[in-house]
Amino acid sequence: MSAGGIDMKRLREETSEEFIRVGGPGGQHKNKNETGVRLKHIPTGITVTATESRSQARNRVVAWQRLVARIAAIRKKRRKRVPTKPTASSKRRRLESKRKRSKVKKGRAAPEEEP
Repeated sequence: MSAGGIDMKRLREETSEEFIRVGGPGGQHKNKNETGVRLKHIPTGITVTATESRSQARNRVVAWQRLVARIAAIRKKRRKRVPTKPTASSKRRRLESKRKRSKVKKGRAAPEEEP
């Protein structure tokens, strides 16, 4: 069984599953039973939790989906950036703004005294 190129059998072996008590809405049933699920993928150290539902089974499914998504995101390779050259018009604009700025700065200088 594979999800997004991830071997689920191996993933289950590498992951520790823990059931936790959670608070919040859901009444007494949610507060006294361990309905929250925490999964920790030991090789990567990724931890995900699911505590939305009062059902432990539903939370378990959600937690596994989150773990698979996080691992897939880490494995995704980023595209290499292709450096581009500035266009001729952008070079022209940049140089014009530099000339303007230079004139402004030269205008601030103290006038030179004649001998």
